[in-house]
Amino acid sequence: MEFIPFQKWFENLKNKEKLLIAGPCSAESEFQVLETARQIAEKTPVSIYRSGIWKPRTTPNSFEGVGEIGLDWIAEVKQKTGLLTTVEVATPEHVEKVLKHPNPPDILWIGSRTTANPFSVQDIADALAGTDFPVMIKNPVIPQIKLWIGAFERFQKKGLKKLAAIHRGFYPFEDTKYRNIPKWELLIDFKTLMPNLQIIGDPSHIAGKRNLLQEVIFMFSCLNVDGLMIETHIKPKEAKSDADQQVTPDRLSELLKNFESSKNDIENEKIKTQLNKLRFSIDSIDYQLLELLAKRMEIVKEIARIKKQNKISIFQIERWKEIIKTRLDYGIDLGLDNKLIKKVIRMLHQESINLQSKLLKEEE
Repeated sequence: MEFIPFQKWFENLKNKEKLLIAGPCSAESEFQVLETARQIAEKTPVSIYRSGIWKPRTTPNSFEGVGEIGLDWIAEVKQKTGLLTTVEVATPEHVEKVLKHPNPPDILWIGSRTTANPFSVQDIADALAGTDFPVMIKNPVIPQIKLWIGAFERFQKKGLKKLAAIHRGFYPFEDTKYRNIPKWELLIDFKTLMPNLQIIGDPSHIAGKRNLLQEVIFMFSCLNVDGLMIETHIKPKEAKSDADQQVTPDRLSELLKNFESSKNDIENEKIKTQLNKLRFSIDSIDYQLLELLAKRMEIVKEIARIKKQNKISIFQIERWKEIIKTRLDYGIDLGLDNKLIKKVIRMLHQESINLQSKLLKEEE
């Protein structure tokens, strides 16, 4: 797919290295919108102001945004601060109101709930056909890369090329310390499949709490994302939506200082040589691991044959307990993380069971 980099969307970005976006979760009043924008423009390197005027909430009793009047407030932000602006659209009617406004936002974004529904995405793409509006698309609430990529394909088929992704994590089906599960491995897979698409990190929706923002921003920095979107409010504790995850403009400034620009190209030849040497070592170890895995699976096949001949069930609870205990003890002695050991051993054991089941069925 061909995409236009955001640096070419607009020439007046404060930061050419990273796209920085900030603003309140919801537009609540004209004063709140304008004062937050004023402080962001004055105190931070942010180029784009975000605010939700239509809010798709989980329950109807939650604050669902101020609606169309918010477009006037957003237009005033542009006029008084010089910041670019972005709002979320979730229906063709939202798009229609944006397009009819005399001073519309500069960028639109599609939320996670909308991305999860191909019908809604198609409706919005149809409504934007024939325009050159930049659009940012958040990952769907469920961890499905094809669904996310499909959203970009729908917009691209309508002629829109100013597209970017926003990674905001996925709905957790179990208790976690984060509001949304990051699934960093899925982000890496997405970057691999969509190498020309720029990705913006949304630490606010992953963290869910102010005190966790710094560590999530650090992870996004390590993964070399192309920018950040951080929810910012003049009085976060009084916010009508997502109060726990919003920060003040002053705190935003501190957080962004630690989000340093990183370059893909390593100019220092000495560092490049050192890294290449270490990478060659990793390559060698990976190939050895794969060879050992192949040998392990051959042994599993032999075990399956013996169990078949002697009518022994595949899963043996005592053997499983022994594996977990001995591998954990050994791995911990080697300095490996407890969670990593459990994850690897469970994955290998499950694959062994799957392989044995497959072989037994084939021989029936």
